Amino acid sequence: MSTDRLPAFAALSFLLIVVPGPSVLFVIGRALAHGRRAALTTVVGNTLGAYVLVVAVALGIGTIVERSVLAFTVLKLAGAAYLVHLGVKAWRQRGSLRTAFADSGPAVHGGPLRTLGEGFAVGVANPKTIVFFAAVLPQFADPGQGHVPAQMLLLGLVFNVIALVSDSVWGLIASAARNWFARSPRRLAAVGGVGGLTMIGLGVTVAATGRKD
Repeated sequence: MSTDRLPAFAALSFLLIVVPGPSVLFVIGRALAHGRRAALTTVVGNTLGAYVLVVAVALGIGTIVERSVLAFTVLKLAGAAYLVHLGVKAWRQRGSLRTAFADSGPAVHGGPLRTLGEGFAVGVANPKTIVFFAAVLPQFADPGQGHVPAQMLLLGLVFNVIALVSDSVWGLIASAARNWFARSPRRLAAVGGVGGLTMIGLGVTVAATGRKD
């Protein structure tokens, strides 16, 4: 694929990944409630679930979007609208993060396999990730290079490597600073507010960009 598209996609992916969405909140909640091992196992499950979405988008949508400007435009605008919606929602609910962390659940039962499975379920059902892959992967694949589904699989791999590192850092920080996060509602609200504004900005960016054809 075009060498200029991969760094641009990686940068956009990083901006989206660092925003605390459902998967990140789940990882942080597990770290606060159960510690580092549970958090990192959850991250691995999240990543595997997210890559299932990559495969589904690449194999099910790649060919259609490659041939149809209309399909591309519909997906792009739908994705942009939903990203903005998520951003507004995150901004409005930024004060509720403390409750989300406090309600992260009782101790994990069933061992690492269950923790992995629960992380996988959150990753595969993450609406932010679904919308991002469906709306943005086709935008960065280059039809002129051929093998569009394979390009999407590569882009998805880049996304998931970044997510694995970023989510692991979130988990490690949260597990090492449980009391620091939990005792300050202002800190939690700031995390949610910045995340919401960033999501809105990403939605506007997706809506404003397109492909040459």
